[in-house]
This record gives sequence, structure tokens and C-alpha cells, in this order.
Amino acid sequence: MKHKTLNRRQKGVGLIEVLVAMVLLSLCLLGMAGLQVVALRNDQSAQARSMATIMSYSITDSMRANIAAAKNGDYNLTACSAVSGTSLANTDLISWISAVKSAIGQTACGGINCVNGLCEITIQWDDSRATGGDQTYTLTTRIQL
Repeated sequence: MKHKTLNRRQKGVGLIEVLVAMVLLSLCLLGMAGLQVVALRNDQSAQARSMATIMSYSITDSMRANIAAAKNGDYNLTACSAVSGTSLANTDLISWISAVKSAIGQTACGGINCVNGLCEITIQWDDSRATGGDQTYTLTTRIQL
């Protein structure tokens, strides 16, 4: 007789354990989803930094191909300013700014300052999607032509 009363008291304990396990599992899955979102944001930010480096080297190669104009200051560009003209340097700058905007985003812009063959290439862009706030990144490359 005693055996039957123990079974009655044990009724429903298995369902509570399953419910607790399901709550813990759902919390773990939500945490993993949050980590995935953060990882994707950081991946986009790293990709933008990599593309900025590649774009910096791209204009460097163009300047070395037209070294006389680069040393003359024809590639000098105030950050985030518009470029117009038909010279080789202006054509290089127009295509470079276009490539920077398509690779990094429409907020990206660049500038170049060459003095006596020492050039400073600056690319800046808004990285607020990755950081969750207002964040402007600037990549500066210094080269000697």
C-alpha cells in the first residue's frame, strides 16, 4: 500500500524538469543568436577596414604609375571634396573615389596630400553599424614616391 502513495506524490515532477530544461535551452539559444549578430557586425567592420587598405594601395599604384604628376601635386585632394577634370590624375581620383564609395559605403571619402614626394592618403567612413553608435574610422597611409 505504501508503494502506491509514493507514486501519487511523484506525479508531475517529470514535466517540471522538462519545463526547466526547455527554459534553459531557449535562453542559451537566445544568447547564441545575440553572439551571432555581434560577430556579423564585427565582420562587416573588419571588411570595411580591409577594403580601405586595399583602396589606399590602389591609388598608391596609380600615383606611382604617374609619378611626375604625383610629385607635382596633381593628386592632392582635400578630404571629402569633389573632383572634376580630364587629366590622368583627375580621372584616377574620380575612379578611386567611386571605388572607395562602392567598396566601403556611400559615407566613405578620401583625401591625398603630397609634399616633396611624401604622400599621405586618408580614407574615412562611418562605421556606426558595427559599433552601434556614431563612429567615424580613419585610415591613413603614408608613402614615399
